[in-house]
Amino acid sequence: MQMPMQIGLDELLSMVMARMEGMAMAEESLKTKFNVLARALYRKGLLTDEDVVEALREEYRTLKELGVTGEVPGEDMIKAVAENILQWVRGDVPAIRQGMEDYEKKVRELSAQEARKPRIDVASPALLSQLDRATGKAPRGGSKLII
Repeated sequence: MQMPMQIGLDELLSMVMARMEGMAMAEESLKTKFNVLARALYRKGLLTDEDVVEALREEYRTLKELGVTGEVPGEDMIKAVAENILQWVRGDVPAIRQGMEDYEKKVRELSAQEARKPRIDVASPALLSQLDRATGKAPRGGSKLII
């Protein structure tokens, strides 16, 4: 009878990380290929702004019919996504840079808002018992609220 193969946690994590790195590299390669082909088609006039908008409408309709999304986004959202795609296709570096800066600003604002929210920390029963022993107080009612 064959013995089951044993693998250490560090080996498993190494394999998972290697797989994730490979997937990230493949994704970057696909993005580059898409950008190159889309730019070539756009410059030759075979891909227009309206083609991108219409393709997005069709994509969102398909996703809704498949049940992947609940609703088709509004026309404003479709045009905003199309404009974002077209910025990459056109190679509009200033617009892309501005979009990245706006995104980073929003992330910083959301992080600051999250940091200002009050937090509730829950201590384990073992920690509460340890605190009771350290302070020399007998617990009344079985638990404490620590603020």
